Amino acid sequence: MSPLAMTIIMSSLATGTIITMSSHHWMMAWIGLEMNTLAMVPTISKQHHPRATEAATKYFLTQAAASALILFSSSINAWKTGTWDITQMTDPNANALLTSALAMKLGLAPMHFWLPEVLQGSTMKTALIISTWQKLAPMTLIYLSTNNLSTTILLTMGLLSALLGGWAGLNQTQTRKIMAYSSIAHLGWMVTIATTLTNIMITALIMYLLMTTSMFSALISSKSKTIQDTTTSWTTTPTLMIMTMLTLLSMGGLPPLSGFLPKWLILEELITQNLLPMAMTIALSTLLSLFFYLRLTYTTALTATPNTTQTKHKWRFKPSTPTPLLSITIPLTTMTLPITPLIMN
Repeated sequence: MSPLAMTIIMSSLATGTIITMSSHHWMMAWIGLEMNTLAMVPTISKQHHPRATEAATKYFLTQAAASALILFSSSINAWKTGTWDITQMTDPNANALLTSALAMKLGLAPMHFWLPEVLQGSTMKTALIISTWQKLAPMTLIYLSTNNLSTTILLTMGLLSALLGGWAGLNQTQTRKIMAYSSIAHLGWMVTIATTLTNIMITALIMYLLMTTSMFSALISSKSKTIQDTTTSWTTTPTLMIMTMLTLLSMGGLPPLSGFLPKWLILEELITQNLLPMAMTIALSTLLSLFFYLRLTYTTALTATPNTTQTKHKWRFKPSTPTPLLSITIPLTTMTLPITPLIMN
């Protein structure tokens, strides 16, 4: 793809998200989401490969259906109440439709089927954009309309996503699919708390963005597309693999690392709200996710291949320079737990 085309597409992607995040009118929010979708389709399909074309088609169909549902729900609300304001969604039927549409946009269970397939069919960098940047606009709409969204649907979807994200990720061997199910599980945690405390939801979202960015950056640097690829990475980049191991443990939510922070705050709030079965179930679902994070940790940093290679990069790839994203995100992914009191205040 030419640099000019890429610049136009990336600026459209950014502009679409910013329009949605800064709008109070449903029509403007919808326009922003459409810009986002239409900029993402050529980004996914730029590989000229059948899998990429399939992924772009799946992405377009699901996002277009979700956008149409958003427009439909806001039209119903405007018909009943006479206002297009995002914060004034008062019709219960419109709210149920909107909740489902936003869940489809994010890839929450049971409308998650497109996410692993789309990530698997696109490049690592495109998968990073879909997993991080593309979550901002729908999460903003959840944040703005959280007082009116259907609490039952959100809690059910959150619980299903947390369970399914862990369960379905167990038998995956492709790192992109593992990251997709990890994304579904993390988003499940976020929408669970969206009904009670939005500031904790924002904290969880920021931590998720940091952890996912650092993990994808590490996978891009080490050219690891499957678990088998990660087994040969230790001999080429030991330092990066140690950092990857810490990032994976942080994503699992182990205490000394930053990933423990959102899970701790969410569980604490759910217990305060007397949602004990909910808190217990999503805490147990984390054990499923932790299993495949630990499996990746084991293959990347705790085992070495029988024959030690002397080369500094994998033989079939050009050597890649370290990304600046890694140096920014990995310290934040592993060492922000001490600032928890500041966040809680």
